[in-house]
Amino acid sequence: MDTTSFTRKTIGAETVEPALTPPPMGGLQASFAKKPKIGLAKAKSKKRDIPEGIWTKCEKCETMIFDKELDENLKVCPKCEYHFQIGARERIHSLVETCTFEEMDADMTSVDPLKFVDKIPYPVRVQQHQKATLLKDAVLTGLCKIGPHRAALGVMDFSFIAASLGSVVGEKLTRLIERATEKELPLIVISASGGARMQEGAFSLMQMAKTSAALAYHAQRRLPFISVLTDPTTGGVTASFASLGDLILAEPGAMIGFAGPRVIKDTMKADLPPGFQTAEFLLDHGLIDSIVPRKEMKARLIGYLDYLTAAKKAVA
Repeated sequence: MDTTSFTRKTIGAETVEPALTPPPMGGLQASFAKKPKIGLAKAKSKKRDIPEGIWTKCEKCETMIFDKELDENLKVCPKCEYHFQIGARERIHSLVETCTFEEMDADMTSVDPLKFVDKIPYPVRVQQHQKATLLKDAVLTGLCKIGPHRAALGVMDFSFIAASLGSVVGEKLTRLIERATEKELPLIVISASGGARMQEGAFSLMQMAKTSAALAYHAQRRLPFISVLTDPTTGGVTASFASLGDLILAEPGAMIGFAGPRVIKDTMKADLPPGFQTAEFLLDHGLIDSIVPRKEMKARLIGYLDYLTAAKKAVA
């Protein structure tokens, strides 16, 4: 018969399992792993949860601006007065009387006479911008009412291929000028452009002469032309109709010039003065007549039209 053996256990002599955290030794405190900062983690998660399209960072003072406040302020920073670029329809809405803008040549669109291809074919590029901006080309033209004045208005939109001067832009502006001449109306053109449209080659450069010739006939009838330069206005637009106004206005801080600073510096082999292509510099040197903040533009245009049309009204 098998005998079962037992092991006697002494009370207090049981094997002690090691603790998860060893006891302090030598009077030294045990070191613990640092706990994550819950507040910081929550802040980071909240920052990620903010949806896009609600806040805009000012490019000048870097202030975060609520988009609704920015829109109500006509895309002008409430802190530093930096003027953001604005679309053609937004600008028209800020200037003309309600429901008085009668658009001209709304369906005119570009063709591809040179069969031009860079990264993509030119017609595809035009279609992409038409879809993104809901515009047919880079300018909106039409007759409208600004205050008590009936006027012809053209507004360029930089978001459409940098508002480059192509055949459609030149033709629409020329027709607008001719309509203003025919109806004896004052003319206002608000420019913003990167220059001639390279995809149309010489056809683009022809628009400089065409618009300037139409303005000459408008001037012969002693009708006022107000040119408003916004950021940026460069290249062939600056070299043609944008600089031919009886009165040339500009928005604060607008970049205005023909070629870029690097090209000018390499050509002249000389250092250029700081800010030489800003509206403020050009005002000091006589190229423009006045700098008008966007929020004051409508009131100032009405005042200028009152003055420039006073003699005609007196004769009538």
